[in-house]
Amino acid sequence: MAVSGSGAAGGVRPDLEQVFRVHYARVVAVAARVLGSRDQAEDVAQEVFLSFGRSSVSAAEAGGWLSVAAAHTALNLLRSGRRRASREVAAADGAQAVPDVADAVVVREEHQRVRTALSRLPRKQAVALLLRHSGLSYADVAAALGMSPGSVGTTVRRAESALREELNRHASPE
Repeated sequence: MAVSGSGAAGGVRPDLEQVFRVHYARVVAVAARVLGSRDQAEDVAQEVFLSFGRSSVSAAEAGGWLSVAAAHTALNLLRSGRRRASREVAAADGAQAVPDVADAVVVREEHQRVRTALSRLPRKQAVALLLRHSGLSYADVAAALGMSPGSVGTTVRRAESALREELNRHASPE
């Protein structure tokens, strides 16, 4: 994504380029954790930075805002079901390139089960879990979600428990 430093003349925030440089990798990482696709995560990042560019969020608050926006945008994409066709194409392409197709299919299916279960969690729990497991500290997650740092651990533990329950509920009997 090319970011212009043209300022008010081009309608671009003067701080957008710096915020982009500092936070792009984190935004992509959060989205990729949800989507399992770097390409789609980069598309989400573009959308998130466009939204930031139109927002009045200060550069000082950008990190948390962008991480939450990335999680929400990726979850929305995941929940929308628009990924089905691209997943099927990627599965077909990836299966041909992987030496052990059976292992690749099992791993891909397991990842999809986790993503589907994650999409069924309450949004606040899903976002807290994603942010924490994307490397944000408890304090960063708390600031990003407007929670107390003490409640982040509880929210993440509840999300992990709910995720396990979802996975068990939809597990295939063996």
